[in-house]
Order: sequence, then C-alpha cells, then structure tokens
Amino acid sequence: DMLLQETGYKADPNKRLRVFLTNSLEEAPDKNSIIPFARWLSDEANEASSVKRDTPVMVILGNPPYNVSSQNKGSWINDLLADYKTGLNEKNIQPLSDDYIKFIRYGQSFIQKNGEGILAYISNNSFIDGLIHRQMRKNQLETFDEIYILNLHGNAKKKEVAPDGSKDKNVFDIQQGVSINIFVKTKKKKTDDLARVFYYDLYGERNNKYSFLLNNSLASIEWHELQLKAPQYFFVAKDFKNQEEYENGFSVQKLFCNHMSSGITTHDDANLVSFKPFSENNQKYSYRPFDNKNINYDLKKVKRHRYDVMQHFLKGENVGLCLMKSQINTVDFKAVFISKNMIDKNFYGFQTSIFPLYSYLKSDSDLDSQFDNLFLEKKRNPNLNITIVNKIAQRIGLQYTEEKEPTENTFAPIDILDYIYAVLHSLVYREQYKEFLKIDFPRIPYPQDAAQFRALAVFGAKLRQLHLLEDVEPLKDMATYPKEGSNEVERLNYADGKLWINNVQYFEYVPREAWEFYIGGYQPAQKWLKDRKGRQLDYENIRHYQKMIRVLLETSEIQKELNTQKISI
Repeated sequence: DMLLQETGYKADPNKRLRVFLTNSLEEAPDKNSIIPFARWLSDEANEASSVKRDTPVMVILGNPPYNVSSQNKGSWINDLLADYKTGLNEKNIQPLSDDYIKFIRYGQSFIQKNGEGILAYISNNSFIDGLIHRQMRKNQLETFDEIYILNLHGNAKKKEVAPDGSKDKNVFDIQQGVSINIFVKTKKKKTDDLARVFYYDLYGERNNKYSFLLNNSLASIEWHELQLKAPQYFFVAKDFKNQEEYENGFSVQKLFCNHMSSGITTHDDANLVSFKPFSENNQKYSYRPFDNKNINYDLKKVKRHRYDVMQHFLKGENVGLCLMKSQINTVDFKAVFISKNMIDKNFYGFQTSIFPLYSYLKSDSDLDSQFDNLFLEKKRNPNLNITIVNKIAQRIGLQYTEEKEPTENTFAPIDILDYIYAVLHSLVYREQYKEFLKIDFPRIPYPQDAAQFRALAVFGAKLRQLHLLEDVEPLKDMATYPKEGSNEVERLNYADGKLWINNVQYFEYVPREAWEFYIGGYQPAQKWLKDRKGRQLDYENIRHYQKMIRVLLETSEIQKELNTQKISI
C-alpha cells in the first residue's frame, strides 16, 4: 500500500488489492470447476482463474525466470509454444522451451485475445538474434504493431565488450545478456503487415546503464528502425551489405557433401574418456583444441558415436576441418581448427562438426564387428563435391588430381583444404563477412586465379601443420620451465609473461598474445592447464605446452601476415 500511495493511488477500504497468487503457465480452469482446497486458498485460486479466463489484461510487465531445463511442461503452454517452433528443421530446439520464452508466449496470448495491449519484459536476450528463434520473431512480428528492443548486452559467456573495446557489464549479477522488450499491439495494423521494430544498443559499466535507464524514456531514446530480412528476422542491427558477394562463394557444407557430422557425445566422459589409453577399443580423441585424449570407442557404450562419419578417421590417414554452424558462445568468428582424429561434440565449447577430407570405401572383406579389419589400409576417395572442384579448376587453370602430385600444373584435395583454411583464418574475411559467419557454416570465395590459390594454400598448409603439431619443436627462449618441483598444476597466475602453475614452478616468457588467443570458445593456453588442475605434468606434457605456446603465437603472426598480403578475399 505504501508504495502504491507514493504513485498517487488511493485504495478503496472496501475492496482488496487485486494481486493474485497463481501459476501463470497453467490454463485457467473452466468456470464450473471446483478447486478442493481450504476456503481462503480456493477463493484466491478462483479469483485468479477468473482474471486469467475472463478479464481483459491490457498491460503485462515482468522479469520472467530463465531456465532452459524448464519444469513447466503443461499441455496448455506447450500448445501455445508450438507457434514458435513451426517449420524449424534444427535437431535441437530445446532452448525454445526455456521458461522466459514460455512467459513471453503467455503474455502474447493475452494481448492477442484482447486485440490490443502492451507486453513489456526485461529478459534473457538470446531470442533477439538466436537462429532457432526466427519463427518466434516472425510470430511476434505478425502479432504486434511495434516492437522496441533496448539491448542491454552484458553477456559474460560471449566475453562481450563495448564497441570501443571498453568493458561491458550486466545490469544483473548474471552471465546471460539481457534486453528490455516492449511489444505494442493496436487495432490499426493490417492483418498481413509485419510490426515495425525499433532497436537501441546500450553498452558499458553497470552504473552507466542504470543512469541511462533512469534518465531516459521511450520518447527520448534515439531508436534505430531495423530493416527486417527473411527468414531470420533478427531483432538486432545487422550489416548484410556484402551478402551478394558472400553468396557467390561456395558453401563448406556443400563442398564436403557426402560425409560430415557433429562430434561424439559419450554421455559418460568420466568413464569413456581418459588421459591414459584404455585396454579395449582405445582410439585417439580430439577432445579440445590441442588436447588429444583417449576414448573407449565401444559403440554399445558411446551414446552418440557418429560412426558413419568417424569411421573415416579410423580406416586410414585423414584430416578433418572442425567448424561450428553458428557462433553461439563467442562474439566473433574464431571456431576454426583441424584434426586427424575423431572429435568431441564440445570441441569448441558447443556443438562442433567435422568435415573429413577423405572417405574410405567398405571392402568385401569388412565384417560386421566394429573393429574387424578396421585398421587395414583401404582405398580412400576425396569427400568433395566434384561440381565445386571443377569450378575451382576452371578458375585457376590447373588439373585436379585425387592425390597430391609433384607437378606444378595440378592441385589436390589437400590444396583445397589448405586454401579454405587460410581464408577462414583471414581477419579481413572474418570482419567482412562476420554477420554471415554467425548464421551458418562458412561460404568460401572462389579463387581468382592460380597465383592467389597457391599463395593462400601455402599459408593454409603452414597453419595446418602447426595446428597438427607436425615437426614443431619448442623454442629455446619461449615458455621455458626453469624450476624443479612437484610439477603439479595447483593454481594459475599469469603476469608479465610469467605463468605460475604452483608456488614454486612457472613457465617463463609466455607471450600475452598466445596466453589470450582464442580458438572457438576457449583460450587453449589457459584451458589446457585448467583441465589438468591437480595433476602432475610429465616431460611430454611440458614439451607439448611449450609447443602449443609457440603455435598460438605463430598462428597470430600468420594471421597478421595474411592481412598484409595483396590478396583479395
């Protein structure tokens, strides 16, 4: 009452305050239903149901809970939520069942029933640019007249920063970014028209965001009206000016058209993935960038073994390009790596796919048993779309061969892979097409001529060999390990090029550039050691880490060199 009185509200002593306790995500029961509880609770429930069922609710405000593993699984709200899932072809749309999305759909249903009203939430902001949320956005565009999105950012998971590089903090004590979303419906819009969407970015420190919100209104904010584009209908500002140019390139997914798969999910890493080899069914396993482990690859135990594709890494020498379909846990495109082994689904921290360069044909001698004849060398075929390969050959004027030949007028599958690998590491390419790289697997520009193709393939080969640690040795003056001790990783402390792993021992001359370098959602120089906390490093572990520091630094240097080359990408 006291708070309401401060707003000028005058209470009627003969009427109760119309605030009711109810489960919003449950359907209001029929008028004739009897709720068998204590009288006061029954009266409360009946009045709440009456409001939900019969009362026009014109304004809905709130900060709905975020819970992707929602326990609110009633048929009524799930039926409403189906409107947000229509026509989606993704396998995993579980995030659309998050509680905050259910509350948005719940509020939208009231406004739809009334024919007009306002829905205003501060919520998780993943729906404004999430790929699987496109039908949700389209449905909202069809329902409302105007939508205002004040993006408060603050996503610690994505390591968000302000455009000028300064810190960006969340308005709450959470890692998930948030936004203020205001949906307005009147009876003026034509049925087939879509809503107009107005957008504003707010970055910076928490107190600065609070000050902005306190001193501004809907009328004073300098909104930017978005130009909506099907089929994504993003509720954020996007720069698609290079779309035609980008789409002239070839899709990596279409190039490796016969065999590609997301990584393996064991559902039991503690027992099926190990630093040490298993006595049975042991295979090398690329668990994280630069972190190869062992997997007990028993197809009866590994829940999602992806054998149809992973077999091509078991039957002979191969290499695969590791990519993500969309950049989920990073702001920029950084998920590019290569592997000779099967990979884990969370290789980059989220769903990672692998595209093998070669496929191995089954022979008549192959038996049903998963490992019978598995290690006999079999004929391999390039896992490449020949139509795209022929177009590349036509552009560069070279003859395509299925295996590498020591002649200057030919090119092979490994050259195509190296060309792609260089392009994907180009910072110019990443910046120029950053919006498209967030949406789907990359598209690669066709080479202009043989000179450009060769030059980029050389860069790509260097990167490939570095990342596979082929013929890589530690540098004498980098990541040295001068002190004796237990070699146990107890705690990490990095300062001024010195990386302490316990109170006595450290790696010295570790460049900050290597320490902070990202691949996917991980910083390998940090992640590799964190995953070995409580373990003792042996001689090979120490050498591996020293190699990794060298490779990360040289990768960064090659990326800079790529930028200085007069090569149009």
